[in-house]
Amino acid sequence: MGYRVAVVGATGNVGRQMLEILDERAFPVKDVVALASERSVGREVSFGDRGTLKVHDLATFDFRGVDIVLSSPGAKISAQHSPRAGAAGAVVIDNTSHFRMDPDVPLVVPEVNPHAIAGYGKRNIIANPNCSTIQMVVALKPLHDLARIRRVVVATYQSVSGAGKEAMDELFEQTRGIYVNEPAQKYQKKFTKQIAFNVIPHIDIFMDGGATKEEWKMTAETKKILDPDIDVIATCVRVPVFIGHAEAITVEFERPISEDAARQALADAEGVSVIDYRANEGYVTPVECVGEDAVYISRLRKDPTVANGLAFWCVSDNLRKGAALNAVQIAEELAREYLKERIEV
Repeated sequence: MGYRVAVVGATGNVGRQMLEILDERAFPVKDVVALASERSVGREVSFGDRGTLKVHDLATFDFRGVDIVLSSPGAKISAQHSPRAGAAGAVVIDNTSHFRMDPDVPLVVPEVNPHAIAGYGKRNIIANPNCSTIQMVVALKPLHDLARIRRVVVATYQSVSGAGKEAMDELFEQTRGIYVNEPAQKYQKKFTKQIAFNVIPHIDIFMDGGATKEEWKMTAETKKILDPDIDVIATCVRVPVFIGHAEAITVEFERPISEDAARQALADAEGVSVIDYRANEGYVTPVECVGEDAVYISRLRKDPTVANGLAFWCVSDNLRKGAALNAVQIAEELAREYLKERIEV
């Protein structure tokens, strides 16, 4: 028995991860269809231990009979095809930015607000949050339950894979070129400045007030997912790392909170792993989180500059928990609680 699932953007970084994770977690599928643009038709993509799938054309695909769509093709393409799939009766879990702030579309992190999935029926679309937001709210939720968060200050260190395969290629080519005395600008296409051996405090477009859209997303999405009363100020930075986002997070609470209580709440939380030893190698970096599902917390300590403050380091694989895994977890909750009547025996 199983569901008919379509993966949109199946040839991209996130789409490939979605297929891999569906297989890893033994999601109950009867049939899986890989979809991408016309130029990818006929290519094969891996479906884990189950073999390979041939890619079909998204533009001409008929979504009738599909139960769940996992979609990560880019916002403009999603704006066209996710509503089309929803109108055909499929429930779309959309990884792009296009639907996240739509009031009729739930924005979901299963460890934080699984109850929001219940609102999927208004448009048959559920939005997957931004990668940097997902790992942060997973860490914030148990702390918010403990002492209520008033304010969050976060600086992100985001890997190039968050900008796609071309960005990963740019980092590779620039790094290789520097070692043979080639100018980095020769390979500069995706980023506004050299990314190899550099950091860039600019992700997405600039908005009124000076914040980038990535920074705005972290604020707006945290309010929608966790609590509209939480204030968030973010500085989002692209760093020369291939996979894995890191965040330095400082939190101010309404009530007193001890390090020990915070550490225990995080350790008990679903999807969180606390690895925090005040010694060499006693913390997690992006290199160690690649291929892992958890949100890792390290460097937990009191913030002495505010009355009720804590600071910590947060690391996660942005292609997995920051995108593909979160989408599959939403699909699992959707199937378990809302679509049981669709499953075929």
